[in-house]
Amino acid sequence: MAILQVQELTHIYGQGTPFVHTALDHVSLSIEKGEMVGVIGHTGSGKSTLIQHLNGLLRPTSGRVLLDGEDIWGEKYPRRQARFRVGLVFQYPEYQLFEETVRKDIAFGPKNMGLEEGEIARRVEAAMAAVGLDPKLGDKSPFELSGGQKRRVAIAGVIAMEPDVLILDEPTAGLDPRGREEILGLIRAYHQDRGATILLITHSMEDLANTAQRILVMNHARLMMDGTPEQVFSRADELRAAGLTVPQITQVVDELRRRGLDLPRGIYTVEQAVRALEAGKGGAPC
Repeated sequence: MAILQVQELTHIYGQGTPFVHTALDHVSLSIEKGEMVGVIGHTGSGKSTLIQHLNGLLRPTSGRVLLDGEDIWGEKYPRRQARFRVGLVFQYPEYQLFEETVRKDIAFGPKNMGLEEGEIARRVEAAMAAVGLDPKLGDKSPFELSGGQKRRVAIAGVIAMEPDVLILDEPTAGLDPRGREEILGLIRAYHQDRGATILLITHSMEDLANTAQRILVMNHARLMMDGTPEQVFSRADELRAAGLTVPQITQVVDELRRRGLDLPRGIYTVEQAVRALEAGKGGAPC
């Protein structure tokens, strides 16, 4: 069942000015409940504009955004509820931390929902556990924490609202390799444990290859591709033409294929490459 639907969505910035720009051009897509979806695209492709429509931060120039089948810009729809149901974690969210303690920062969203103190406390503790924050950090200032811990606090603040859909915009940006893998591991665990619907926006093909079940590729304000990682990464030449890359292991396998090895297309993880190489000639002929 689709939890989010985008129908012929168009967004034009600067209408009536010399700076008019079409950021989304008749984009249609559907996100199923419980999916882990990756979104990629070069700078200016429209991906950031797209995700800001999904919880009503931006109003469409034309087209519709449906949450559980209801138009969030419908006359009687409570848009404030849409922003609680579709949680958005912006890039570098730690820059938005502002409260005196970690717990108060995480509690900010649930308080705005009008929840009782007991429920707020429960959600804060559950969110801290979900992102692997030691309860002892709860009374510390968020500004005393490491960069990776601050990122976790910011993500916990959105998780504490218990959204039906969690959107993360470049959640590993600026982190070292260990920090990147820790954050991705938390996202994968949260998806598995909660059955949450997650949209992961990233420039890292490796992150998508190891996390996403489905990938949306934005290019020049349109949806260029929509498929499994195998389907998308098998179209490496088209991705490169759109200014994107493919996972490093995909590049290695493509080069081995050019040198004569009989390896299948669509390999995007090291484990898949190892299995193909161990199979002798690499599996079925291309």
